[in-house]
Amino acid sequence: MIVAFRQVGRISLLGWDVVRAVPQRPFQWRELIRQSWFFASVTILPTAMVAIPFGAVISLHLGSLTKQIGAQSFTGAASALAIIQQASPLITALLVAGAGGSAMCADVGARTIREEIDAMRVLGVPPVQRLIVPRVLAAMFVSILLNGLVSVVGVLGGYFFNVIMQGGTPGAYLASFNALAQLPDLMISEVKAVIYGFIAGVVAAYRGLNPSAGPKGVGDAVNQAVVITFLLLFLVNVVLTGIYLQLVPPKGM
Repeated sequence: MIVAFRQVGRISLLGWDVVRAVPQRPFQWRELIRQSWFFASVTILPTAMVAIPFGAVISLHLGSLTKQIGAQSFTGAASALAIIQQASPLITALLVAGAGGSAMCADVGARTIREEIDAMRVLGVPPVQRLIVPRVLAAMFVSILLNGLVSVVGVLGGYFFNVIMQGGTPGAYLASFNALAQLPDLMISEVKAVIYGFIAGVVAAYRGLNPSAGPKGVGDAVNQAVVITFLLLFLVNVVLTGIYLQLVPPKGM
C-alpha cells in the first residue's frame, strides 16, 4: 500500500512538472503534431469499432428494461446520456492508454535504457519539456476528438438498435433525448476526456522514465502503465461523476 501511494505521488509530481513546462519556450510544435497524428492513427479505428457494440449493448439493455416498466419513450434519453456522460470518455481513455499510451511508454522507456534521457540532462535539454509535454498534450487533444467520435457513433448505434431491433419509435427516442439532455452533459464528457488523456499520458511517461534494467524492464513498464492508468481512470471517474451530479441539477421534463 505504501509503495502504491509513493508511486501515485511521483506520478503527481511528474504531472505538475508537465504543467509547469507547457508555457516554456521553445515549444515543440512539430513533435506535438507528429505525436497527435500517431495517437489518432492507432486509436481512431479501434475506438469506432468499440463504440458501436458498446452503444448497442446499452441501448438493448435499457430498451428491454424500460419496456418492462412501461417507460419505453425514455429509452433515447437514458441510453444517449449513459453513452455521452460515462461510456464515451472511458472508452476513449482506455484506448488512448492501451494503444497510444503503451507505445509512448515503450518509446520513452527505450530512450531511458539507452541512456538518451541522461544524455539530454547532461546537455542541458530538459527531457520533460522536450519529450513528455508534446506527448501528453497529444494524448489530451486526441482524447477530445475521439470522445466526440464515440459519442456520435454510440448514439447512432443506440438509435439503430433501439428503433430497428426493438421496434422503438424514432420520434419518442429523439424527443426524450431533447427533453432530458443538456449542454453540461456534453461539457462534463469533454472535461473527463481531457483529464483522462492527461492521466494516461503522464502515467505512460512516468513508467517510461523509470523502467527496470534491460528490454524486459521496458515491457514490464508498459504493462504497469496500462494497469495503473486503468485503475486511476475508474477512481477519477467516480469522483468527477459525484462532483458533477452535485453541482449540475438534472433537467426536468
